[in-house]
Amino acid sequence: MVRAGDKMPADGIIESGSTIADESAVTGESRGIVKDVGDSIIGGSINGNGTIQVRVTGTGESSFLAQVMELVRKAQDEKSHLEVLSDKVAKWLFYVATSVGIVTFIIWLLIADLPTALKFTVTVLVIACPHALGLAIPLVVSRSTSMAAQNGLLLKRRSALEVSSHLNKMVLDKTGTLTEGKFDVTGVESFFHYTIKEVLAFYGALEKTSKHPISTSIVNYISERNIPVRDAQETENISGKGIRGLIDNQEVQILSYKAIMHLGFNIDPKVIKPYQEQGNTLTFLTVDGILVGMIALGDTVKSDSAEFIKSLKNRGITPIMMTGDNKDSAKAVADYLGITTYFAEMLPSDKEKKVAELVAQGDQVAMVGDGINDAPSLASATLGIAIGAGTDIAIESADLVLINSRLKDILYFLDLAKNTRSKMVQNLIWGAGYNILAIPLAAGILTPVGFILNPAAGAILMSLSTVIVAINAMTLKMK
Repeated sequence: MVRAGDKMPADGIIESGSTIADESAVTGESRGIVKDVGDSIIGGSINGNGTIQVRVTGTGESSFLAQVMELVRKAQDEKSHLEVLSDKVAKWLFYVATSVGIVTFIIWLLIADLPTALKFTVTVLVIACPHALGLAIPLVVSRSTSMAAQNGLLLKRRSALEVSSHLNKMVLDKTGTLTEGKFDVTGVESFFHYTIKEVLAFYGALEKTSKHPISTSIVNYISERNIPVRDAQETENISGKGIRGLIDNQEVQILSYKAIMHLGFNIDPKVIKPYQEQGNTLTFLTVDGILVGMIALGDTVKSDSAEFIKSLKNRGITPIMMTGDNKDSAKAVADYLGITTYFAEMLPSDKEKKVAELVAQGDQVAMVGDGINDAPSLASATLGIAIGAGTDIAIESADLVLINSRLKDILYFLDLAKNTRSKMVQNLIWGAGYNILAIPLAAGILTPVGFILNPAAGAILMSLSTVIVAINAMTLKMK
């Protein structure tokens, strides 16, 4: 038995009762799903307002969530771990220093004496100590990680900084990432001489008798505002159109947009266009055949989403939207935000395959998501970015977590990554260049013209190069 408000403990089939399930974290569908006897439920989704008896069909490794986690594990295992360039250079420096030291010792032993040979050999080994190279990358990473945390960015994998400067595509989940992730009332309009409160009172009278997800959202909206609702008699559903009833001897109907258009009502396009652009569901209220009100419902697009998409395009990064939501909703949001490439009704495995396909084509792909259904694709992407308010599975699969759940923080991170890479290159050039110039000097190549480095001077130069690398790392800025 699963009571109202409980999380579904496992995959199963409803044997008795009915409810509205919230599967947004699992499938990406923001709207509540009506579930009746014989319908399947997914473990991890949230039971709505009904108590149901469920026959378990999937537990452990056979459950939906376990299959998602297996996709995540495989995707993470397939990720290549790039060797840090400074480590490679430091390794070769060891071989170079050893070889030059041996050659220096032999040459000076042949042309001078043992003390002279030892002095030059020691100077070579001291000055070739790869302190600067060893600290070139870690110091910059430490500084950038600290700056990222101060700006609400949690770096889980250091590779995130290295790959971000080459991104050319960014895949974004819709529900909870580009939108608020809640199917709520987004607007109320009143017509004729009716007020908003009167419209809502009529709506509440009819909708409180229904268990449809739209009805539930409207009733919750009205109750939150403490608006008293009227009583309705002789209520009945109008198949495929809406609901009707009698309120104070007035015939009241709540109708869909399609039904209201079929009846020939004229609606000001300026009123409904803003809602339609965001893919909202529109319902209309008539009283005795007169259109008196409208309620729009939907998953509201975040206020910063449009500007974020525009900024991505300006940076040469192509935005791609992937969602488990229906095609109509996906198209409306994509058109509203100016996203030309989008995919709807996608399962977690579909998202993961598409992201893996893009990566296999040679694209540098960032994936941004917050739900369980995003976890496999977050792990498969070149850079996985999780919304901080998302699920634990999504956060665990990501390379970067947006603690404040703000899309604009991604832009800050891209700037930080670009500057971080620049500092890394500068430190590597200094560290390697210092050794390339200093080792021949330490070996005594300029001795004929009177320039000689002793071991003490070599130690000072080696320490100075480390200080310079550290100072350069500390000058790193976000922008």
